[in-house]
Amino acid sequence: MDFLDKLNPQQRQAVTAGTGPVLVLAGPGSGKTRVLTQRVAYLIATKGVRPYQLLAVTFTNKAARQMSERVRDILGELPADGLWLGTFHSICARLLRREAEPRAPSGNRDYLAGTGTTTHLPFDASFVIYDEDDQQRVVKGAIRDLNLDEKTYRPQSVHGAISRAKNELIFPDAYPTETYRDEVVKRVYKRYQEILKQNNAVDFDDLLLWTAHLLSEFPAVREKYAQRFQHILVDEFQDTNFAQYVLLNHLASVHKNIFVVSDPDQSIYRWRGADYRNIQRFEKDYPDCHVILLEQNYRSRQNILDAAMAVIDRNPHRRRKSLFTERGAGEKLFYYEALDDYSAAAFVVDTIASLVASQTCEPGDCAVMYRTNAQSRLLEEAFLQARLPYRLVGAQRFYGRREVKDIIAYLRLVHNPADEISLDRVINLPPRGIGDKTVLALHTAARGTNTSPSAVLMDLARGDTSPFWPQFTGRAALPLADFGALLSNWQAEARRATVTELFDRIAKDINYQAYLDDGTDEGAERWENVQELRRLTVEYESRTLTDFLENVALISDQDTLAEGKNAPTLLTLHAAKGLEFGAVFIVGLDDGILPHSRSFDEPEAMEEERRLFYVGITRAEDRLYLLRALRRGGRGYTEETIPSRYLDDIPPELLSGKARAGRSSRAQTPAWLRSEPLSGAASSPEGKGPATVKEAHFRAGMRVQHPTWGEGIVLNSRLQDNDETVNVVFESVGIKRLAASLANLTIMK
Repeated sequence: MDFLDKLNPQQRQAVTAGTGPVLVLAGPGSGKTRVLTQRVAYLIATKGVRPYQLLAVTFTNKAARQMSERVRDILGELPADGLWLGTFHSICARLLRREAEPRAPSGNRDYLAGTGTTTHLPFDASFVIYDEDDQQRVVKGAIRDLNLDEKTYRPQSVHGAISRAKNELIFPDAYPTETYRDEVVKRVYKRYQEILKQNNAVDFDDLLLWTAHLLSEFPAVREKYAQRFQHILVDEFQDTNFAQYVLLNHLASVHKNIFVVSDPDQSIYRWRGADYRNIQRFEKDYPDCHVILLEQNYRSRQNILDAAMAVIDRNPHRRRKSLFTERGAGEKLFYYEALDDYSAAAFVVDTIASLVASQTCEPGDCAVMYRTNAQSRLLEEAFLQARLPYRLVGAQRFYGRREVKDIIAYLRLVHNPADEISLDRVINLPPRGIGDKTVLALHTAARGTNTSPSAVLMDLARGDTSPFWPQFTGRAALPLADFGALLSNWQAEARRATVTELFDRIAKDINYQAYLDDGTDEGAERWENVQELRRLTVEYESRTLTDFLENVALISDQDTLAEGKNAPTLLTLHAAKGLEFGAVFIVGLDDGILPHSRSFDEPEAMEEERRLFYVGITRAEDRLYLLRALRRGGRGYTEETIPSRYLDDIPPELLSGKARAGRSSRAQTPAWLRSEPLSGAASSPEGKGPATVKEAHFRAGMRVQHPTWGEGIVLNSRLQDNDETVNVVFESVGIKRLAASLANLTIMK
């Protein structure tokens, strides 16, 4: 119990909360992971809850691993085996494998009809999970099967509509149709599900959809799991969608001990289906819930927190949190206004280089954040020009690389021979003389006998005694038979070998190294990626091929974020959630970029854009740089920009900075740049006032020198009360408004 002594009063209140529903509203950096971890340990160590009676849900596999390790460290010798801890998708996959029928006989599609099961799932327990690339292939296949035009009905858009329907727990037959396009989507959705069934496959959304279906339609299944899980704990509750909310309600239907940790101010995944209103639903469905605020921040300086609160407090319909820290005020936020986006990128690189050279920060302590992936290009060029290394998050993931996907497809095919998507990917890779016409003939033969193409392949391995042999020419049948023999041998190997041994056997049989490593640097790098995947299989020596394939299918971008490379990180604001850095640069603070122009006409979208900025601000521990450019290049020309409206919300006393050339209108100037009181004027000699000034001597963009504050740049100037009033931004003290006759400014050339 000594671990409770290290908690602050709010954290301790949450960890030791009694039974019933609990809603923890946790500010950024407030130790919510510690609270969740220690809540699990507290229930096991002091309340007699068995680990198998606990379900803990996180949003990334990485977070789940870290939580599991911390729980075991706290409990020491107390057992923690049996705890269900993972992402929504991994837990649903685990539940579905338990409830689905055992593995069907190879190629027997009739088995999948559900005639022998009480749950009627359209797949057996060996189902595979299709990733985004696979899903797109299936959608394209469905569109082709229905003789539709891909240009009119773009696969990505259609799949998005299908995904949204699944997240709302809508099956194809119930898909709402108000327009002709809706009718088309409904048809594609139905065909899409048929193809998944034929392949004994599911997509990510299906994991939620079918689990919710089981718990909703089969009381015995619901009762079994709701009775088992006496306590349910959920991280990042604001990121749940409707399907996930329904799942949780079903699982908590018996004991009602549901403990959710949430920060609605960090709900930034509405486009993925996340619904921050689930928090409101939770309070409505559980009116007796105990609400606890976590407001002490252990990450950021107070100036950063004050700026974040000033931004987010403008959003309506929210419960306000007063974030505070014991880390001190820290430096002011630094605002930099560059002439153009190239200059902004150069400023970022120069500043990071300066921070590293002065030993203020390690390179890996720095992060550059932006609204859209396209903004990374100029930043990357600036880093390359300066010959400084960097990490780019959101580039092609390791598991998205061609050679990695090839090997995974082979393993999936061995695991589930009904997987036609994987078969089509690898049947002629490396090339083995099996062309498109032969593949089409193979599928036709399979459909004619209501079996799978893989079953036909393995039967062809018997040679001309196979009933399928006459359907192919000799030139086509031989390579098909050879591949069928390989597949049969791999399946036999899989039953007795480890994942690594099966991996090595496949790579050797197809001579994959020779195919990839063609003597070029790119070829060597591709083979190194394959070897890296093999290193991962070693971790599954005592586990199954099913475990391995499920893990790689469910890994997220943040799970694959490289660790240990001491270099600045470039990433979108969306990707930054959950991370923290010593120095953060947020670039592109212009209206139309942040907030994004697509959000202008939708109040809810604008609220989410504000939350996105809040997330970026609160990633910073010690230093925060806010950048924009007066001009931005794009679409072949340069355009003037308008400062982000969010800059107006940050109190001027929290900012220092450096601006460049003047703007076309005063209205475009952020409030903090134009609200400085008149300062810096020396007292007039007794009996004398400033001389009358008839014309301005200073103009926007002019460099000036002040005897105390040093170099500055004129923002604007105007004649007022017989004197010239000059707004100047000084690198040392920020913005000052000066009386020109008294300020002793020197114009620099």
